[in-house]
Amino acid sequence: MPGSQTKQITVLLVDDHEVVRVGLRTLLSRDTDIRVVGEAGSAKDAVDKVARLKPEVALLDIRIPDHEGINACTEIHEVSPGTKVLFLTSYADDDTVLAAILAGAQGYLLKEIEAETLLRAIRIVASGHSILDPVVTKRALEWLKGMSAPSPGSKLESLSPQEQAVVSHVAEGKTNKEIATALGLSEKTVKNYLANVYQKLNISRRSQAAVFFAKRQPE
Repeated sequence: MPGSQTKQITVLLVDDHEVVRVGLRTLLSRDTDIRVVGEAGSAKDAVDKVARLKPEVALLDIRIPDHEGINACTEIHEVSPGTKVLFLTSYADDDTVLAAILAGAQGYLLKEIEAETLLRAIRIVASGHSILDPVVTKRALEWLKGMSAPSPGSKLESLSPQEQAVVSHVAEGKTNKEIATALGLSEKTVKNYLANVYQKLNISRRSQAAVFFAKRQPE
């Protein structure tokens, strides 16, 4: 039987549009090396199913109900570190792409790609490599490089040494659980530190905290 000797790549589909999920499931079913193990229409459902099913790849839209996809990506990595997150979306704005990269996503593709490109991307991500749409990635990295550095530095000085340590790990793409382990803290304490950081820097997202930290570092 074709594909029976090869371990299939397990995939969870996450999109709030049922028609999109049906289309993706139909497409992926053509490949004997890929098996869809579940679907989710919201971030909470996605995180719950990832925790239970432990898929190798979670294929997410960046905009999903009850939670933005970036936070869902972080939570997915916390409940199942072995699951790779591949974003498939229509949104290509610089801040969103950068946030996805900093949140640890292994892939970011636009929905306009061809079917074979998506199938190949799933295999690449499942094998432990990253795949990022060259156009949106180039724009996001140029945006980050071109940002000026003066104001964030002064704001970062208001952070305590421990808060700065937490932000430095966020900038490396680590999850709250990984940061807690690295610093010998509880996850709740890490979350409290991040809440303080967000308030002091007047920001609301992990990606922004990471950018503030990156902009302070010397070339």
